Amino acid sequence: MIRQLWIRKAVSACVLFAVFMATSMVTLAGPGRIAAELTVSGKAFDGEAPMVMVNGEASKSGRSVFSSSTVSTPEDAVAQLGIGKAGRIELDSNSSVNLIFDDSSIEAELTSGRLTVLGSLGTVKVRTTDGKSTTLNAGESINASGEAQGGRQGRSKDKLWIWLLVAAGAAVAIAVAVSQSGNNSNPVVSPNR
Repeated sequence: MIRQLWIRKAVSACVLFAVFMATSMVTLAGPGRIAAELTVSGKAFDGEAPMVMVNGEASKSGRSVFSSSTVSTPEDAVAQLGIGKAGRIELDSNSSVNLIFDDSSIEAELTSGRLTVLGSLGTVKVRTTDGKSTTLNAGESINASGEAQGGRQGRSKDKLWIWLLVAAGAAVAIAVAVSQSGNNSNPVVSPNR
Protein backbone atom coordinates (compact mmCIF):
# COMPACT_ATOMS: atom_id res chain seq x y z
CA MET A 1 0.00 0.00 0.00
CA ILE A 2 2.75 2.44 0.93
CA ARG A 3 4.74 1.26 -2.05
CA GLN A 4 1.84 2.06 -4.45
CA LEU A 5 1.52 5.51 -2.89
CA TRP A 6 5.22 6.23 -3.55
CA ILE A 7 4.91 4.98 -7.14
CA ARG A 8 1.89 7.28 -7.74
CA LYS A 9 3.76 10.25 -6.27
CA ALA A 10 6.82 9.52 -8.44
CA VAL A 11 4.71 9.22 -11.61
CA SER A 12 2.80 12.41 -10.72
CA ALA A 13 6.06 14.27 -10.14
CA CYS A 14 7.43 13.10 -13.53
CA VAL A 15 4.25 14.14 -15.35
CA LEU A 16 4.25 17.52 -13.59
CA PHE A 17 7.90 18.04 -14.53
CA ALA A 18 7.21 17.11 -18.19
CA VAL A 19 4.24 19.51 -18.41
CA PHE A 20 6.28 22.31 -16.82
CA MET A 21 9.16 21.81 -19.26
CA ALA A 22 6.85 21.71 -22.31
CA THR A 23 5.00 24.91 -21.36
CA SER A 24 8.20 26.77 -20.53
CA MET A 25 9.55 25.96 -24.00
CA VAL A 26 6.45 27.41 -25.62
CA THR A 27 6.68 30.49 -23.45
CA LEU A 28 10.35 31.03 -24.27
CA ALA A 29 9.82 30.76 -28.01
CA GLY A 30 10.45 34.02 -29.93
CA PRO A 31 7.97 35.91 -32.04
CA GLY A 32 6.93 34.39 -35.36
CA ARG A 33 7.99 35.55 -38.77
CA ILE A 34 6.45 38.68 -40.23
CA ALA A 35 4.00 37.94 -43.04
CA ALA A 36 2.54 40.18 -45.71
CA GLU A 37 -1.10 39.86 -46.73
CA LEU A 38 -1.70 39.45 -50.46
CA THR A 39 -4.66 41.13 -52.18
CA VAL A 40 -5.16 40.36 -55.86
CA SER A 41 -7.42 42.40 -58.14
CA GLY A 42 -8.10 42.26 -61.83
CA LYS A 43 -10.16 40.25 -64.26
CA ALA A 44 -9.47 36.66 -65.25
CA PHE A 45 -10.54 35.47 -68.68
CA ASP A 46 -12.42 32.41 -67.43
CA GLY A 47 -14.48 34.24 -64.78
CA GLU A 48 -12.39 32.82 -61.92
CA ALA A 49 -10.75 35.02 -59.31
CA PRO A 50 -7.46 36.45 -60.59
CA MET A 51 -4.23 34.87 -59.37
CA VAL A 52 -0.58 35.82 -59.08
CA MET A 53 2.49 33.64 -58.64
CA VAL A 54 4.21 33.53 -55.24
CA ASN A 55 7.44 31.51 -55.34
CA GLY A 56 6.12 29.72 -58.43
CA GLU A 57 2.73 28.79 -56.89
CA ALA A 58 -0.58 30.24 -58.08
CA SER A 59 -2.03 32.37 -55.26
CA LYS A 60 -5.26 34.26 -54.62
CA SER A 61 -6.16 37.08 -52.23
CA GLY A 62 -5.66 36.37 -48.55
CA ARG A 63 -2.45 34.38 -48.83
CA SER A 64 0.41 35.13 -46.45
CA VAL A 65 3.67 36.05 -48.14
CA PHE A 66 6.88 35.76 -46.13
CA SER A 67 10.17 37.60 -46.51
CA SER A 68 12.53 36.31 -49.24
CA SER A 69 9.60 35.59 -51.58
CA THR A 70 9.17 36.29 -55.28
CA VAL A 71 5.81 37.69 -56.43
CA SER A 72 4.90 37.82 -60.14
CA THR A 73 1.73 39.24 -61.65
CA PRO A 74 0.24 38.14 -64.98
CA GLU A 75 -1.21 40.49 -67.60
CA ASP A 76 -4.71 40.49 -66.09
CA ALA A 77 -3.94 41.00 -62.37
CA VAL A 78 -2.58 43.60 -59.94
CA ALA A 79 -1.20 42.58 -56.52
CA GLN A 80 -1.12 44.59 -53.30
CA LEU A 81 0.97 43.48 -50.34
CA GLY A 82 0.23 44.81 -46.86
CA ILE A 83 3.39 44.34 -44.83
CA GLY A 84 2.27 45.29 -41.33
CA LYS A 85 3.79 48.52 -40.03
CA ALA A 86 6.41 48.59 -42.78
CA GLY A 87 3.91 49.63 -45.46
CA ARG A 88 1.76 48.64 -48.40
CA ILE A 89 3.03 48.19 -51.96
CA GLU A 90 1.35 47.48 -55.29
CA LEU A 91 2.64 45.54 -58.28
CA ASP A 92 1.15 46.41 -61.67
CA SER A 93 0.35 43.74 -64.22
CA ASN A 94 3.31 41.95 -65.84
CA SER A 95 5.56 42.70 -62.85
CA SER A 96 7.95 40.58 -60.83
CA VAL A 97 9.66 41.43 -57.53
CA ASN A 98 11.83 39.70 -54.93
CA LEU A 99 10.90 40.94 -51.44
CA ILE A 100 12.83 41.06 -48.17
CA PHE A 101 11.06 42.80 -45.30
CA ASP A 102 10.78 43.14 -41.53
CA ASP A 103 8.74 45.29 -39.13
CA SER A 104 10.29 48.57 -40.21
CA SER A 105 11.61 48.26 -43.76
CA ILE A 106 10.97 46.76 -47.17
CA GLU A 107 13.68 45.91 -49.67
CA ALA A 108 12.57 44.92 -53.15
CA GLU A 109 14.39 43.85 -56.27
CA LEU A 110 12.12 44.76 -59.18
CA THR A 111 12.97 42.62 -62.19
CA SER A 112 10.05 43.63 -64.44
CA GLY A 113 7.01 45.89 -64.47
CA ARG A 114 6.20 48.66 -62.01
CA LEU A 115 6.03 48.93 -58.21
CA THR A 116 4.08 51.63 -56.34
CA VAL A 117 4.33 52.43 -52.62
CA LEU A 118 0.77 52.98 -51.38
CA GLY A 119 1.75 53.77 -47.81
CA SER A 120 4.75 53.33 -45.57
CA LEU A 121 5.91 54.08 -42.06
CA GLY A 122 9.36 52.64 -42.68
CA THR A 123 11.77 52.75 -45.58
CA VAL A 124 11.05 51.18 -48.96
CA LYS A 125 14.20 50.57 -51.01
CA VAL A 126 13.81 49.26 -54.54
CA ARG A 127 16.65 47.92 -56.65
CA THR A 128 15.99 47.98 -60.39
CA THR A 129 17.51 46.20 -63.37
CA ASP A 130 19.98 49.06 -63.94
CA GLY A 131 21.58 48.15 -60.58
CA LYS A 132 20.57 51.33 -58.74
CA SER A 133 18.71 51.41 -55.43
CA THR A 134 16.01 54.02 -54.91
CA THR A 135 14.18 54.91 -51.70
CA LEU A 136 10.49 55.52 -52.36
CA ASN A 137 7.92 57.41 -50.30
CA ALA A 138 4.17 56.89 -50.23
CA GLY A 139 2.57 57.65 -53.59
CA GLU A 140 5.75 57.17 -55.61
CA SER A 141 6.37 54.40 -58.10
CA ILE A 142 9.26 53.07 -60.15
CA ASN A 143 9.67 50.95 -63.29
CA ALA A 144 12.07 48.04 -63.54
CA SER A 145 14.24 50.17 -65.83
CA GLY A 146 14.73 52.65 -62.96
CA GLU A 147 12.39 55.43 -64.10
CA ALA A 148 10.79 56.93 -60.99
CA GLN A 149 7.28 58.31 -61.36
CA GLY A 150 5.06 60.47 -59.18
CA GLY A 151 2.61 57.60 -58.88
CA ARG A 152 -0.96 58.00 -57.77
CA GLN A 153 -0.55 61.38 -56.07
CA GLY A 154 0.24 63.15 -59.34
CA ARG A 155 -2.84 61.68 -61.03
CA SER A 156 -5.13 62.61 -58.15
CA LYS A 157 -3.85 66.23 -58.24
CA ASP A 158 -4.76 66.43 -61.94
CA LYS A 159 -8.29 65.27 -61.14
CA LEU A 160 -8.48 67.72 -58.24
CA TRP A 161 -8.26 70.69 -60.64
CA ILE A 162 -11.18 69.32 -62.66
CA TRP A 163 -13.32 69.02 -59.55
CA LEU A 164 -12.33 72.52 -58.40
CA LEU A 165 -13.39 73.95 -61.77
CA VAL A 166 -16.73 72.11 -61.59
CA ALA A 167 -17.32 73.39 -58.03
CA ALA A 168 -16.44 76.98 -59.05
CA GLY A 169 -18.85 76.78 -62.01
CA ALA A 170 -21.62 75.52 -59.75
CA ALA A 171 -20.96 78.33 -57.25
CA VAL A 172 -21.19 80.94 -60.04
CA ALA A 173 -24.45 79.40 -61.31
CA ILE A 174 -25.96 79.48 -57.81
CA ALA A 175 -24.86 83.11 -57.29
CA VAL A 176 -26.46 84.16 -60.60
CA ALA A 177 -29.69 82.31 -59.76
CA VAL A 178 -29.89 83.91 -56.31
CA SER A 179 -29.24 87.41 -57.68
CA GLN A 180 -31.92 86.96 -60.38
CA SER A 181 -34.48 85.75 -57.87
CA GLY A 182 -34.01 88.96 -55.83
CA ASN A 183 -35.22 91.08 -58.80
CA ASN A 184 -38.71 89.58 -58.74
CA SER A 185 -41.28 92.41 -58.19
CA ASN A 186 -44.02 90.07 -57.00
CA PRO A 187 -43.41 89.11 -53.39
CA VAL A 188 -44.59 85.73 -52.18
CA VAL A 189 -47.55 86.04 -49.82
CA SER A 190 -48.61 83.30 -47.49
CA PRO A 191 -52.16 82.04 -48.23
CA ASN A 192 -52.90 81.74 -44.49
CA ARG A 193 -52.81 85.51 -43.78
